[in-house]
Amino acid sequence: MIPLYRTILTSTPVGPLTLLASNRGVRRVRFGAPGGPEPQVLSAPADHPILAPARHVLERYFRGDTPDFSEIAVEFGGLTPFQRSVLVALRSIPHGELTTYGDLARTVGSYGANRAAGQAVGANPIPILIPCHRVVAADRRLGGFSGGLERKIVLLELEGHRVAGAAEFQSRLRGDDELMLPF
Repeated sequence: MIPLYRTILTSTPVGPLTLLASNRGVRRVRFGAPGGPEPQVLSAPADHPILAPARHVLERYFRGDTPDFSEIAVEFGGLTPFQRSVLVALRSIPHGELTTYGDLARTVGSYGANRAAGQAVGANPIPILIPCHRVVAADRRLGGFSGGLERKIVLLELEGHRVAGAAEFQSRLRGDDELMLPF
């Protein structure tokens, strides 16, 4: 069994983040701190060849820099070839830019597969580093996000987008029907 290593970023605008990686790539980014001991997961040394650079890139990102997430090695497991192609395409979306589920489907050569692209985005095990938060619906509604819409809003605003209705949403935590990016 390949050993997995863990590092935790405790102070980010989206709360704690737990990163899991092998020596080949990041396998998972989880929102929140781990809930307890995880068998087969070791605390990463400060100089871990994958987690140290990933941590540095995320720290820079949360300070407002525009680091290149594609520089970080990732390791996909348990995904279909279509899901992998969508996640690879996600990595090419530049900081501060957005795409739609339909555009993402077209990028991977699956015209009309908007829902399938959305499901692949939802299966992303490495949010932020594979920037699924940069995908919105064709009518500019936010859609979903594995970390919750509150976190998606924070990430989009960190990248310079203003989300109409965000303040009301964050204060009342209601549904996402009113959350849109202004044209």
